[in-house]
Amino acid sequence: MFLYVLRHSLGIIGPKTYPRGRHCVSDTSSSPGAYASIVRHYAAKKCTTLQFFRRNVCKCAFFFVPLHHEYALILLVVAAVTSPVSASEPYFCTTEMPNALRYLPGPPARSDMRFAYDSAQYQWGKRMRPTARGEKARKDAEFSIHRMAAIFSPVMGIEISPANTPQLWKLLTDATATTGEACDSAKITYMRPRPYMVYNEPTLVPEDEEELRHNGSYPSGHTTLGWSTALILCEINPAKQDAILKEGFEYGQSRVIAGFHWQSDVDAARVVTSAAFARLHTSQAYLKQLKKAQKEFVRKTRQQERKQ
Repeated sequence: MFLYVLRHSLGIIGPKTYPRGRHCVSDTSSSPGAYASIVRHYAAKKCTTLQFFRRNVCKCAFFFVPLHHEYALILLVVAAVTSPVSASEPYFCTTEMPNALRYLPGPPARSDMRFAYDSAQYQWGKRMRPTARGEKARKDAEFSIHRMAAIFSPVMGIEISPANTPQLWKLLTDATATTGEACDSAKITYMRPRPYMVYNEPTLVPEDEEELRHNGSYPSGHTTLGWSTALILCEINPAKQDAILKEGFEYGQSRVIAGFHWQSDVDAARVVTSAAFARLHTSQAYLKQLKKAQKEFVRKTRQQERKQ
């Protein structure tokens, strides 16, 4: 009875349908483990119930699941309900964003020369860990707008925060949530093992290892966050564009140093982010919020100059 009510409340047609949502599962496997990984992914992304159903049921496609795996519906609902509330309001849903599966090559195979470079960069990252750069990589493991604010505020010359720059904060929150959608289909399709899983070695942040085992490595979600933030802030403060882009670049490299991503994951994420960033500029809502943030930045900068 619960599944019947759940199906009809979601508007799902037919007796064996299942919300595919933002993930494009490439294989035909219908194992509970495959669906459980999607549930874990949603929980890690802190997707609220409303966001989950709006993005993944109302706006997106479905795929078929055998009847005996219908309990996955319940798991998805539980994951959504128990996740912390997020205030982000993406400008586009996943299906409206560029599909990385259609333009981006897949991750390199072990026999590919690109993988040799990945391996070399992994070793470079390990050498960086005992240094000051390694400490920065450890801090960069935090995936949040608050971490973006800590990184970019000194470069921007003002404090980026909900209280001090509410318009810019909203722009970053909503825009990075949108660009983040662009890499999820590739992540869940390829489910590339992360470096620490392949080499069976510890990372710089051991407490994150178990959760990220169930989240694909390619492309890098952290890099998408850092690079999209940098691109957006360049529109706010073009005078500091080089320094801003440097910080955005280094945030991605931190994932190689920490041992959570291959270099090709990071490189691919920058391509995906650039494609998503171009799509953002077709949204009138984004452009409107961008203007608000630009005006706010000019006003705050002038206020700060007067105080000095």
